[in-house]
Amino acid sequence: MDKKYTIKDIALMARVSKGTVDRVLHKRGKVSPAALERVTAVLAKINYEPNVIARNLKNNKISRIAVILPDPKIDPYWAPCLDGVAQALEEFRAFNLSVESYFFDPESTSSFLKINKKVLELAPDAVLLAPFFYKETIKISNKYDESGIIVATFNNQIESEAIKSFVGQDLFKSGRVAAKLMNVLSANKIAIIHIDESVKNASHMQEKEKGFKSYFEENENKNFEITTLKLKNPDFTINFEHFLKENSQLNGIFVTTSKVYQIAKMVQKLAPNKISIIGYDLIDDNISFVKEGVIDFLIHQNPKRQAYLSITNIADNIVYGKDIPTNTLLPIDIINSENIDTYCAN
Repeated sequence: MDKKYTIKDIALMARVSKGTVDRVLHKRGKVSPAALERVTAVLAKINYEPNVIARNLKNNKISRIAVILPDPKIDPYWAPCLDGVAQALEEFRAFNLSVESYFFDPESTSSFLKINKKVLELAPDAVLLAPFFYKETIKISNKYDESGIIVATFNNQIESEAIKSFVGQDLFKSGRVAAKLMNVLSANKIAIIHIDESVKNASHMQEKEKGFKSYFEENENKNFEITTLKLKNPDFTINFEHFLKENSQLNGIFVTTSKVYQIAKMVQKLAPNKISIIGYDLIDDNISFVKEGVIDFLIHQNPKRQAYLSITNIADNIVYGKDIPTNTLLPIDIINSENIDTYCAN
């Protein structure tokens, strides 16, 4: 078995006192350059790793992580995130970690700001944030950073020096994947549909739309038309019905969120001809419409995995002192009626 080295062993090998070794290991107090060099050389030789579990239990400090995301009761897309958080927390249960989740209304910037203000006052060690609103996210991330709180984001990437980490997909490429699928389906009269959110303040929708359009703009076949439609309650149904009547040649729809089922339901009821539909995520209503053949493809963003990796990255930093990865990009999974049961089983 590998020898378990103690501070006394290291001190004898480096010809220094135990106190000097302790100061080097915990990076506190003054150590002469010569002593530091000898201790560092011994640590490298024996491949020394401190007993992190014992150290964390001894200092008895509870590290707190706040998770801020849209209320899963309002938007079921976010429900798997809680499972991902729970899975990560279970893996770190030997350590003094506390994770609390806070929910906001995804259609309300004031709700988003209110929850973040509350969390800021609680002063956790780190925040994992679903950056739903671009401008508000930039402002609150700066406030967290100024308070010494680690800021990590997932699902939607926003560029800011205050944000230390992102986990999710490349949304621009995601849009391009959707466009290529639409091209394979031979659709050329296409609508990009944004549902409920303010597109100007929702960078994830913008990136998907940009990616989708860029694919067709680069395509040698220029025989296509793309229209962008923004739908929001309470006039959602009336406006979409009117749009279908005005665009009788429509044969393709790309929905930029998990709410594609709302469009599928109306297309199934109102459209006289087949319209190819592509959207996002494995929520129950979407799964049903894929199996019925109303939705042709879903792009799986794997919110559970996103949340799990995000919490794991933060915990690794807090517990082990590991650097937090700046960007962790997940695969862009394509789901259709042939493979959906495999994904649903996982």
